[in-house]
Amino acid sequence: MIKNCPTFSLDHNRLLDALAATDRLLIIQDLDGVCMGLVRDPLTRAVERRYVQAARQLAGHFFVLTNGEHIGRRGVNGIVDNAFDTPAQAREQGLYLPGLAAGGVQLQDRYGRVTHPGVSEAELAFLQTIPGKAERFLGELLAAPPYALGASAIAPLVGASVLDNLASPTVNINSLYRHFSDQPALYRQLQHALEGFMAQLQQQASACQLQESFFVHYAPNLGSDPQCRERLKYSSGENAGTTDFQFMLKGAIKEVGVLVILNHYYHQHTGHYPLGEDFNARQAPRDQRALLQLAREHFDPAQMPRIVGVGDTITSTTSTLDGQTQQLRGGSDRGFLTLVQALGEAFATDNTVVYIDSSGGEVARPGLDAAHLQRRASDPNLAPWPAVEGISDPADPLRLDVVFTGGHAQYVPFFCTLAERYARRRQ
Repeated sequence: MIKNCPTFSLDHNRLLDALAATDRLLIIQDLDGVCMGLVRDPLTRAVERRYVQAARQLAGHFFVLTNGEHIGRRGVNGIVDNAFDTPAQAREQGLYLPGLAAGGVQLQDRYGRVTHPGVSEAELAFLQTIPGKAERFLGELLAAPPYALGASAIAPLVGASVLDNLASPTVNINSLYRHFSDQPALYRQLQHALEGFMAQLQQQASACQLQESFFVHYAPNLGSDPQCRERLKYSSGENAGTTDFQFMLKGAIKEVGVLVILNHYYHQHTGHYPLGEDFNARQAPRDQRALLQLAREHFDPAQMPRIVGVGDTITSTTSTLDGQTQQLRGGSDRGFLTLVQALGEAFATDNTVVYIDSSGGEVARPGLDAAHLQRRASDPNLAPWPAVEGISDPADPLRLDVVFTGGHAQYVPFFCTLAERYARRRQ
């Protein structure tokens, strides 16, 4: 966090000056909703050419960490290709976005070389069967009462919803949320049905002796229950709730990915892998405290960079469970941003958590009250909490140091300016 800077800061120039002057900088950034808008159909995503070029300027200091994937028909690499004149340009010039996808199990360098460290052939083979199963399940579900949709309506909805990712097959129901916008009860029933489908997939994996291989990730979610299973966030009508149902490999959680990225950062800058050359997300502990202890034991404090964690999916919702009112905090970016914050405190590296408001896209989710935060910028005594309802709360242990209320359209120019200044500084 920037010293003496309040949380939910709108002072982007101050952040820019601070990061441009940092000797050891590491940006770990989510993708969807951060550098490109959230859309109902992932096949329509687009990224600006200048953003991709800026990422290359920050080579060695920038890594992505996403639950999406680099490769495949719906991968980010294809989106990068579309930003340039010829498909070969990104590979030849090292313009692909380096880092971890599929929650942390799909590793890529700038030239599009992809590996899946720690993943078995049997696991990948099982994952490849899921898109077909999901298409059949969703098609049959929508054809039957109470949905009773015709074939001409079902085909495009299923096509937009089933994401045939290699390592993280997903059912994304943004298009279905829009289709049933005037029938919220049907949409919530659909969410419940997909929750059951994911449970069936887990049972099928167990029958294949892969019971310890997978978990279900809901995005956004309401945190995890005592059994470490993520809680589905049902739609409130105005808010879509959980839209991504992802069948993922165990270990593929973003906070573990932070240590994998740090391990590669150290190697690039010191020639040494503190956690070993073969360290991967599936070997790491999944508990935040254990991850922090692993970092303390292996990473040289003198070489620890200032980390900037950038994300857009964080939730905080008041719910009643077992008769008790609880504050449920979740979101697919919460874990890795919390670890970035903790590492900054442990290594005194002034780490910064940056939140991008992605509510202006095509996906309904809580957004920041920009006007309230502007008033707070002039009156520090004004409490921020009315401006962050559904995202954070007064007791939230995760601090959002700097926020971009204008979403990716505001963040991308900031990122490009930072890359230019940092590259010029290193010349």
